[in-house]
Amino acid sequence: MVLVPPARAAEAPLKRPIPKTGELLHAVGLGTWQTFDVGVDPDGRADAREVLARFVKAGGQMVDSSPMYGSSEAVVGDLAAALGVEKSLFLATKVWSSGREAGIRQMEESMRRMRTLTLNPRAMDLMQVHNLTDVKTQLKTLREWKEQGRIRYLGITHYHEGAYADLERLIKSEKLDFAQFNYNVVTTAAEERLLPVCAEYQTAVIVNRPFEQGELFRRVKGRDLPKWAEEFDCNSWARFFLKFILSHPAVTCAIPATRDPDYLVDNMGAALGRMPDAATRRRMARHMRSF
Repeated sequence: MVLVPPARAAEAPLKRPIPKTGELLHAVGLGTWQTFDVGVDPDGRADAREVLARFVKAGGQMVDSSPMYGSSEAVVGDLAAALGVEKSLFLATKVWSSGREAGIRQMEESMRRMRTLTLNPRAMDLMQVHNLTDVKTQLKTLREWKEQGRIRYLGITHYHEGAYADLERLIKSEKLDFAQFNYNVVTTAAEERLLPVCAEYQTAVIVNRPFEQGELFRRVKGRDLPKWAEEFDCNSWARFFLKFILSHPAVTCAIPATRDPDYLVDNMGAALGRMPDAATRRRMARHMRSF
């Protein structure tokens, strides 16, 4: 299967600036929930290694993990070191703990697992408060660590619409660098207030659950792409779903997760070629609601 139209194969991928600094990030990142939780299984690690290698080859940068994701942090750290690509990556993880000292211990362990402390020591690119757990306490530590140069950016995360009011309040009050939340072509509530607030407060947006945990692929199983998808250089459902997200001007990057190297290549191709405009985005959403 040819995943990138030949005329556009050499085209530069879409990058978006982090609003607070202007630093550019490839618009397609890599999530690690479940997919990189392979422990020491050789087959699982081999697949994950190939995914990470192809990700970097395609210009990918952000790899997002969490201590909640089992062995994923350690697998990312080990494979990045084995491939010699750690300097190419924008490493992001989370603190998922209550209490200052517990949070510090967990973050230090995450940094050891991802090898930012032990191999060519450097700052963690992004540390986020996972699902707003003890958010005030952890943000205080993150600000101290940012001032000390232990992390470069700080942020918050959640994964469902029920948390949007809290996310909005914190974005407005805490001067965050990043906010991570769910958004896709069938779950569009973030368009109402959250995405505009992020744009107003110069908060970078990481989109999780871009495929609605696989539900979008189940919904379109056996269906052909609409012919008009060619208008924005789209030749797969994965790219249809991702281009909808990436074309929103407030979105910095999306983080689909996979351990299939071919799926990874397909996902990365969503950052190539033309993007749908506002009218086409509405058409895409209507199309998905039709079945």
